[in-house]
Amino acid sequence: MRWLIPLLLLATLPATAQDRRASHCIALVENVPDLEVVPASFREPVAQDSVRLSYIDHSMVLIQAEDGTAAVTDYNGYLGPADFTPDVVTMNNAHSTHWTALPDPEIPHVLEGWGTEANPQEHWLDLGSMVVRNVHTDTRSGFGEGRRNGNSIFVFEVAGLCIGHLGHLHHVPDPRQFAAIGRLDVVMAPVDGGLTLTRPELIETLQRFDSSVVIPIHAFGAGNLVRFLEEMSGDFAVEMVEGPSIEVSLRTLPDRPTIMVLPPRFLSD
Repeated sequence: MRWLIPLLLLATLPATAQDRRASHCIALVENVPDLEVVPASFREPVAQDSVRLSYIDHSMVLIQAEDGTAAVTDYNGYLGPADFTPDVVTMNNAHSTHWTALPDPEIPHVLEGWGTEANPQEHWLDLGSMVVRNVHTDTRSGFGEGRRNGNSIFVFEVAGLCIGHLGHLHHVPDPRQFAAIGRLDVVMAPVDGGLTLTRPELIETLQRFDSSVVIPIHAFGAGNLVRFLEEMSGDFAVEMVEGPSIEVSLRTLPDRPTIMVLPPRFLSD
């Protein structure tokens, strides 16, 4: 029943938003247990019908499909010493560590997440095994002034999964934004506690998404991460992963929402 609410809300969106593309993330899905934790190199093949997520640094996560298609979230220009070029990078410029003015020119698709009220960014990139799309949220300046469409929540549809990265999210999404996002099986959430969402706002947002897997990012210190885990542990299971990567599939999503804490690691051979 929880996924019927976004479906009903979607019906209130303008016709152009509804007709643009069909998304399997606005759908019902059943979760089954036994998430597979794979301490594998990012160079190794991804298991069939699965996706690998590797925490690189700060707000950057590498998302890899079975056929090798690769995306990096909130790309800031440095992935590590490995010679590796992703197929697509997403960026948000609400903070300097979430984007670069000089992305690697070898990257085929560079998706900027910031727009204006008059000119929003509307991304829908179909790479075959992966669809990348965005839903705008607003940001605030250092002086408290609002910036319309200053951030994007990017959604990656791959291997039947819906994977969301909240970017530099500054407010709880409104009902129309939740509807446009749809279900998120996996969500990457900033847990700094104030530079983005406050901790109560983040908890409210994550409880609303009710994702099977939550990956904390953007902690700005162990203290913020620990406080986040303490406040979430009543509703979410917590697993400390030894390596920076996990592989997930529709078959292996946990029954109970689970926070998977990944230690960041730059890409290296």
